[in-house]
Amino acid sequence: MQNVTSIADYRAPPPTVFFHRRELDQILRVYGRMVAEGEWRDYAMNDGAEQAVFAVFRRTSEMPLYRIVKCPKWAKRQGAYAILAPGDQILKRGHELETVLRFFDRKKLNVVD
Repeated sequence: MQNVTSIADYRAPPPTVFFHRRELDQILRVYGRMVAEGEWRDYAMNDGAEQAVFAVFRRTSEMPLYRIVKCPKWAKRQGAYAILAPGDQILKRGHELETVLRFFDRKKLNVVD
């Protein structure tokens, strides 16, 4: 009996979405600043067929504080980049990653008695 190989065996796997080097540099610059301020402590990255995610955590055992998402499918609408809060609430969205990351430049307000 002869082994039969189907065309499906030769198809390339679907491409995955991930951050480019320049995008990762921008994200890690913000991450480093927030770690230095004591706000963030850990991160995780994930790639997929439709989107790439960079999640930041206050503690490893918790839900992510923020997720920075790259989804090329959203590019024609309001931009391919977004910052999501827990519960998938969109905090900031845009076409340029640098503009979206400015969300984290907001200054904290301290209450003085």
